[in-house]
Amino acid sequence: MKLGAFSVSLTVKDIQVSKSFYENLGFKTLGGDITQNWLIMKNGDCVIGLFQGMFEKNILTFNPGWDQNAKNLDSFTDVRELQKQLKEKGIKLTTEADVASEGPAHFTIEDPDGNQILVDQHR
Repeated sequence: MKLGAFSVSLTVKDIQVSKSFYENLGFKTLGGDITQNWLIMKNGDCVIGLFQGMFEKNILTFNPGWDQNAKNLDSFTDVRELQKQLKEKGIKLTTEADVASEGPAHFTIEDPDGNQILVDQHR
């Protein structure tokens, strides 16, 4: 199963402080909008998202259709197909993508320890 680009979405208290901290670790801003309290940062192949006031807990994030530089892939498995495959394996979804839709969509699941996993397709 190919889930796409991987990142960790971190819930932060102060996005400016967190941005500075991760810059000191060598991360550079890849995308996002700090005025909307979210940034995507990258160091090598490592990608993190900083989100202030948007989530309660940290989230593992996968983006079908993107590589680790948020560039579109020529070929990928659609989020609705991934959702179908997981449901067939008996994995309970906490939110679901609309199977009648096309393009951007997402679903969420939780691992056995309650860690949230977001599968978020942007195209």
